[in-house]
Amino acid sequence: MSLAELSPSDALIALYATLDRRPRPEEVAHLVFRAVGDRLDQRDRMLLGRAARAASRWHGESSMSDDFARPVGGTRQVDAARRLFALPDDGVDPDDPTSLLDFTRRLGESLGVRDAHRLDFQRDRLNRADRVAAGIELSKRQYNRRFRVTRRVAAKAGRLRAGQTRRQLTLVARSGFAAGLPPATFVADPWAACFVAYLTARRKLRREFTLSGRDNPYDEIADLLFRQCVAAPDTDWWMIAQVHPTPQVLARLTDRQRGELLGRWWATMRQVAALLAWIWSASEFDRATMVVRRGNDSSTWNLLCGAYNTARAAWIATLAATGSLDLLDVACPGKVMLLIAADLAAWHRSTGGGLHPDTTVWARLPLPWDVLDGTATCTRADVAAACAEAGVDAERSGWLAPRPAGAVGTFRPTPELVHGVAVVDPVWAAALRSAGVFSGRPMRDSAIQVPADVVLRELPQSGGQPTP
Repeated sequence: MSLAELSPSDALIALYATLDRRPRPEEVAHLVFRAVGDRLDQRDRMLLGRAARAASRWHGESSMSDDFARPVGGTRQVDAARRLFALPDDGVDPDDPTSLLDFTRRLGESLGVRDAHRLDFQRDRLNRADRVAAGIELSKRQYNRRFRVTRRVAAKAGRLRAGQTRRQLTLVARSGFAAGLPPATFVADPWAACFVAYLTARRKLRREFTLSGRDNPYDEIADLLFRQCVAAPDTDWWMIAQVHPTPQVLARLTDRQRGELLGRWWATMRQVAALLAWIWSASEFDRATMVVRRGNDSSTWNLLCGAYNTARAAWIATLAATGSLDLLDVACPGKVMLLIAADLAAWHRSTGGGLHPDTTVWARLPLPWDVLDGTATCTRADVAAACAEAGVDAERSGWLAPRPAGAVGTFRPTPELVHGVAVVDPVWAAALRSAGVFSGRPMRDSAIQVPADVVLRELPQSGGQPTP
């Protein structure tokens, strides 16, 4: 069924599916138009229609993925184990780490291994005498084969759990708790559903390589839908608060709802902070500049930073909504700074810019995970002093209060990006990506001939001229 043939109820179901993916905002706007377009007045209908029509650019094609990376399940490892152990299909879920670990435990028991987490090839295998005593009638070769397969299933369970956690935190960083909304709750309120789906699509946009900063995700289309939510008498503000915890939204919740939201964001902060602490201890970062060094896993670090800072901002906003900002007098974990690419840092310096002011504040404060686990102390006064020394407004910058809302953004169609650089269309973007352009690495051999006037290494200045 084409989008033009979708009924309003079908469009809402399709919108729900976007919460777990990464569609372009114009594609979501098209679904919103199918769901609620006939309820809008002429002016708003024209505004939404303009965004919806952008979905048909380039016949709806894009060179960029419409989803976040999904971890590969353990089907291959489970099938190999079943063949080797001659086991029937007994309902093991290869996409569930818990099910894989339970399967590993059963395989280990048949090999005389009592702890599925202890599968060291040198220390935990049984020798011939132990196998005889355990009643295992297998040759050394056959036993070793089964032991290796069991280890692979266990290792896959660990990688799968880590991959699922990574994807979950990616969604939290970009869209709050939207991916966990129940489908029945989502479709029960069309206006709130459309607002949540569109705003999360805007927040999931890839970052563009630019000095002008990121566009405000809350644009004129989001504002249009939010105004409809405000006008509706029975809007589900609890659903909206999962992704848009602003003072205006939080004020409409009950005390119990605000308390629950406060606990969820605090738990998320602690979960992400523990992962950040592990990466920090295993890496060498330049805390004063946060410029990427060789060997730094900037992708994982920046993913976790996004999730932590999103949770922290929502936690601060909920504290303010409950009148509990005085809790920061006792403990106030700070923000975490993203790692910045060296070429982007150089571009900033070449145009007279420098480090983000928050970097100086971050470098002066105790590490947030040390504050969260009680190892270090950081209070509101400490943060205020660090901000004052760095010339940062502690409240307007979000260190000690909810960040003020920015100007409503203007909708623009999603650009085709190759490593953050906007190009003219998806075909050209795919060609440049396959050739390794803008990747920071040597060009790959390719049948694609890149014209000489395409910038490959120099960074364009704000005036459009390449840096010498």
